[in-house]
Amino acid sequence: MDLSFGAEYDEFRTEVKQFIAASSDKSPKQAGIGNAEAIAWQKILINNGYAARTIPAEYGGFGAEPDIIESRIIAEEFSNAQISTGLGGQGISMLTPVLLEMGTEEQKQQFIKPTIHGEMIWCQGYSEPSAGSDLASLTTKAELDGDEWVINGQKIWTSTAHLADWIFCLVRTEPEAPKHQGISFLLFSMDTPGIDIRPLVDMTGDANFNEVFFTDVRVPKDQIVGQRGQGWQVANAILGHERGSLAPPDAALSRLNGVIKLMNSESVNGERVIDNPIFRDRLMKIQGRVLAMKCNDMRLLSARINKGQDAKLAGMIVKLLGTELRHELEALAIDVMGEIGIAYGDNPYLRGNGSWQYQYMLFLGLIIGGGTSQIQKNIISERGLGMPREPKPAAKANAS
Repeated sequence: MDLSFGAEYDEFRTEVKQFIAASSDKSPKQAGIGNAEAIAWQKILINNGYAARTIPAEYGGFGAEPDIIESRIIAEEFSNAQISTGLGGQGISMLTPVLLEMGTEEQKQQFIKPTIHGEMIWCQGYSEPSAGSDLASLTTKAELDGDEWVINGQKIWTSTAHLADWIFCLVRTEPEAPKHQGISFLLFSMDTPGIDIRPLVDMTGDANFNEVFFTDVRVPKDQIVGQRGQGWQVANAILGHERGSLAPPDAALSRLNGVIKLMNSESVNGERVIDNPIFRDRLMKIQGRVLAMKCNDMRLLSARINKGQDAKLAGMIVKLLGTELRHELEALAIDVMGEIGIAYGDNPYLRGNGSWQYQYMLFLGLIIGGGTSQIQKNIISERGLGMPREPKPAAKANAS
């Protein structure tokens, strides 16, 4: 079977390879919010059309016509070279596509360029102590007072809130409406008076999550995306982008290539790990699943090009299988390193600056983030496979 894209795209692939060969030394050695190297690399990628490729130039992007196959080739070649594909995060991966689709012209002009250039960091105000998987039960409220919203309530598990410049936040603006219909989607600065951020340190040793409290936070009336009371539609669009961005197949393939390099360099009792049949068997099983996810990604690509194809189920499984696969892949790397694999922090023997250990712990959280694996399985079974909905617990009878 010939899976090549044709001569035209072969030429484009050559261009991408030439760019990588000439510029890979500028790729940041370490990622991180606010990293100057990463921001400089992002601007190089945008200027050359390898990041923000189809975002219009008037909003700070490269301005190319959409071409799904070109985007696929870029992702493949950057993955093969194991270099950074540019900045990600909630603002770039989740909010920007939604602003392009649903935002006002003023919002596009104000937010998209600084966001995709790494100059404006965003956090997501969704989950609450009593509204996680059942997000529509949120109680953080916003009341209109003249030309301003007044916000009171609490969010939790808010990634990067302690580093963010702005937040996109779900609030309840119509308390009497059905729970899915009374929600609005607001944007506001994290410097606004009345915001209290309390970092939550996780097992990585970093504060990847936060509690955020709002006390009489005043936000201009026009900083709303979509119509008042229609924030649930905006939130669902965001969740679609979030679930697709948590474990992209090309990133898994890049990490797989890294594991293979590690297995060729590490040894046990004088034998290369790659030559150990037990480790090689584990590698082959994971490699097969990574390649299966890549084929599933190709199926989604085909469905985007050929509009008549039904790839609904293929899209639903990406978050569930992708995050669990990445966790297992990072675990294999840790086992390959033996006793060095349990090292963390300021240890001179760390491999890859400790990224294997960090990603292993991080993906435990991402298995939960964006909808737990259990929630994902319910969604797949009910909406994808047409199985009966999970019954709700019977109401307790009143004691006589």
